[in-house]
Amino acid sequence: MNTLLATQAGAPAADGFTVLDACHRQTLAMLDELSSLVARLDHGGADARSRARAARIADYFSTTARQHHEDEERHVFPPLVEGGDPDIVQAVLRLQQDHGWLEEDWFELAPHVQAIAAGFDWYDIDMLREGVAVFAALSRDHIELEESLIYPAARERLRDEGRREMGREMAARHRAERASRRHSRT
Repeated sequence: MNTLLATQAGAPAADGFTVLDACHRQTLAMLDELSSLVARLDHGGADARSRARAARIADYFSTTARQHHEDEERHVFPPLVEGGDPDIVQAVLRLQQDHGWLEEDWFELAPHVQAIAAGFDWYDIDMLREGVAVFAALSRDHIELEESLIYPAARERLRDEGRREMGREMAARHRAERASRRHSRT
């Protein structure tokens, strides 16, 4: 379950960047989990723990990570592009391209990770080993650029109320998406 946006009833909305930063930490942890899963499969195959791990990883990169990229595309990138700083605009364009590459990389990995989660043995360990290395490297590089350049610039442009509004909008949209997924499973 995605708890990044959960707030107590009546609590003020989180600063949207707090949520985005927390998602980066969670992404890095999931990339470590994914690499660890591949190493485990390389040395012994999938057991119940590996299947549960694969299910968590598949759910995270199929939902939370996608929502995170959508949040950046909606809230972080537009004001920076409007600002017109050529270095920032170039970095945003690169990050937008990264989002497409990360999505494509995940589309290649997802069926294999989902197969492991479901207990099937038709996954391709060589493809996973290679694909996870590429996916993890791009993800880490992407996060580094966002945290070192893009988020600080965006924080300057979006003052406190704008960041709280961003957090409120993100929380509402994510709650609606989770409810929709729960409803479609029933």
